[in-house]
Amino acid sequence: MTTELKTPTLADVMDAFEHLYPANLQEDWDASGLVVGRLSAPVRTVSFAVDAIQATVHEAIVLSSDLLITHHPLLLRGAKFLPDTDYKGNIIHTLIENKCALLGAHTNADSAVDGVNSALMLALGITESTSLDGDKTQTIDGATHSVGIGRFGELSEPITLKELAEKLASVLPATAGGLRVAGNPADRVQTIAVCGGSGDSLFSLVKKANADVFITADLRHHPASELREQALIEGGKPYLIDCSHFASEWVWLNTGAQKLKEELAARGFAIETQVLTTNSDPWDFRVSTGECAGSASTAS
Repeated sequence: MTTELKTPTLADVMDAFEHLYPANLQEDWDASGLVVGRLSAPVRTVSFAVDAIQATVHEAIVLSSDLLITHHPLLLRGAKFLPDTDYKGNIIHTLIENKCALLGAHTNADSAVDGVNSALMLALGITESTSLDGDKTQTIDGATHSVGIGRFGELSEPITLKELAEKLASVLPATAGGLRVAGNPADRVQTIAVCGGSGDSLFSLVKKANADVFITADLRHHPASELREQALIEGGKPYLIDCSHFASEWVWLNTGAQKLKEELAARGFAIETQVLTTNSDPWDFRVSTGECAGSASTAS
């Protein structure tokens, strides 16, 4: 006898999502959580995106979404007024008028067992990884895991830095900036550390983990230069791969969508999930300034 799955309310979806990506895993400065939405409303279709911008909201509404889950919170820095002339206000009005709820899952999704950084590791073929900081815990199916921002683990066998960068490029969405790499392209690497989004605050933890390479986004000149100069004195590693902030976190969307669907099904509910196609990387194109002459990290 087959039990017919029910349509969940927003409250049901929120409870399932909280089990997967608990709010208490978010950093103190974060603003993850439900931005708009009536908890008693039915939810049949859930869309996932990295950012709540005009394009992703429009796409979610065209697809008749009842809930849009974004990695970045719309109101991370808050707002005193939300008229429709302000882009955040315009988004809020559009969502409410079209009966689409909005949930932000930021650093709680970064840290969780099946979160952003775990998804990035799996995309590289690393199935076993450890939290870089491990300052929080999450219990899943009776097992307690050490979790936190950033992860590290080992490839099954060493590959060159250039091969790793090419592998990463193959699993990330296309962006104008592509990848920037610091290190000798022919050197072999195996221990990989990652932090989806901005991760230069984790340099000390990356070194403590003895990582050969650190993959992250938004690397600033001075922190990156200082890390590389010190690394050259100490043996050359860790190398750096700097990618698009959006791209580094996009990898998680399919995981989040699948995990939520499975969790709700286990609770007797059915939803449709979809990852939106909108690329929310803010850059549109790139103009080359010529060859990086004399750099040891220039790949051939």
